[in-house]
Amino acid sequence: MPFERTVPKVGAALAALLACTVPASVHPHVFAEARLDVVLGADHQTVKALRHLWRFDDLFSSTVLMEFDANADLRLDDDELQEVANTIHASLADFNYFQLVTVDGKDVKMKPPAAIMANFENNQLIILFESEPETPIQLAGDIRLGVYDPTFYTAIDFTEDANMAVDGLPSICTRTVVRPDPDTALAENQQTLTEAFFNDPAGTDMSKIFATKLEIKCHA
Repeated sequence: MPFERTVPKVGAALAALLACTVPASVHPHVFAEARLDVVLGADHQTVKALRHLWRFDDLFSSTVLMEFDANADLRLDDDELQEVANTIHASLADFNYFQLVTVDGKDVKMKPPAAIMANFENNQLIILFESEPETPIQLAGDIRLGVYDPTFYTAIDFTEDANMAVDGLPSICTRTVVRPDPDTALAENQQTLTEAFFNDPAGTDMSKIFATKLEIKCHA
């Protein structure tokens, strides 16, 4: 698995989260609530950066605590949190940090985040990072932003529309949170879904059709 090649010392918990080979009866095993803040450029004409926050469920968070609590004091100190952050940073590189970024249906290349921050609050693991497109995204056409795990192992959800935010959007633009219905998404993409997807969707990169997306449409 790519993750094992990248980080040979990783704990079992994060290996499962970030690079698990999932059986055909795939469904999420790890859950996280997310927030996405879209940062516009100074002129409010481009998308400059995406700020991500993921808050993981109690069960997975406790597993991470057990795996990375090297001194067994039932807490994650700064050095241990840094190890968690470094592990996730290295691991998610092969998965574009679970980001979905398109303009008019075409993928936008994103720079790897300079760093990932990890925190442990109220018994939950919290991950924060900021990424930038290789070239600032012009506010034109149909921009879609979201988060998805191509292995289907992790469900990262935006529980409220307000958790996908963009401040200072020009008046020529509209912001819509799109929550696809799974049955409708399957029907609409039937032509492009392969037999491999239905036998084992893990790693086919098609889980993005089910992802909640922030849609920004701008017209002159």
